[in-house]
Amino acid sequence: MRVVSGIQPTGNLHLGNYLGAIRNWVAMQDSLEEGSEALFFLADLHAISQPHDPATLYRGTLEMVAALVACGIDPDRSVLFNQAQVPQHAELQWLLNGTARMGWLNRMTQWKDKAGKNREGQSVALFTYPVLQAADVLLYQATHVPVGEDQKQHLELARDIAQKFNNDFASEDAPVFTLPEPIIPAEAARIMSLRDGSAKMSKSDPSDMSRINLSDDADTMAQKIKKAKTDPEPLPSEAAGLAERPEARNLVGIFAALSGTSVDTVLTQYGGQGFGVFKPALADLLVTKLGPIRDRFVALQSDREALDAILARGAAKARLRGAPTLDAAYTALGLVRH
Repeated sequence: MRVVSGIQPTGNLHLGNYLGAIRNWVAMQDSLEEGSEALFFLADLHAISQPHDPATLYRGTLEMVAALVACGIDPDRSVLFNQAQVPQHAELQWLLNGTARMGWLNRMTQWKDKAGKNREGQSVALFTYPVLQAADVLLYQATHVPVGEDQKQHLELARDIAQKFNNDFASEDAPVFTLPEPIIPAEAARIMSLRDGSAKMSKSDPSDMSRINLSDDADTMAQKIKKAKTDPEPLPSEAAGLAERPEARNLVGIFAALSGTSVDTVLTQYGGQGFGVFKPALADLLVTKLGPIRDRFVALQSDREALDAILARGAAKARLRGAPTLDAAYTALGLVRH
């Protein structure tokens, strides 16, 4: 079993990033049996498909490495790297561009959403980045790829490209590419803003009080929870009572996600009590769970040499694992490389 997954290297990581995505990667790594392997990459090549600031991308890449390691990704157990140091990703994308079809890419929902009405003004990279996503997983003969609802279509495209390439250029008993299967992760926690329970927690929110940053110290975390928007009613005794109370639902959901329990279990303990009791308990839990992650994250962020070394080692492993597949693709296409 070989699991492959990528994440765009955005900076200013917060509680929503941790509970919504990063924690699932750590659980995946820790659950793999002996002989299986996970490759996790920072999708910096994908990041340039849309307008970006180079300095921000560079900082975000290093920050994401620090965050992943601080949260539990072990570079000795998983292969952790960034795409830009593994040129086989871009090479294989070009080879697969001969197999991918315009009609397939035109049907991609995310292309339609991101391009909007100005399709002619978008970069070619934005249109073809699903082919790069296919290369990302096919290069390593991935057997399984974790996908959320918004990425299912892209994995289906990767399978279509792999199947057509195998049919066109390989024999049935010696295919070039493995067709990856989806892993549907357990439903990720959906963490909302501390100032508006109807909006997702986001680094782009102008108010820093709307989010718990991974870099926040214990006092800052506690202060943000103390000032988080709530309502005057006590907590209900069951989840149905939170239906029309978005801020209360968000705080209870954060408690449940951090403690590894259900919302109903939290309400069994705190139902009937006010936020004067619940908020301090949530702040204590948050500091207990995130405190050690925060300390390691801050320490790693300041150690540029260690971060560069992690990425370099991971990229070397990734290049080694990807080389046989790339060679097989070149050979299948009749391209002379000697």
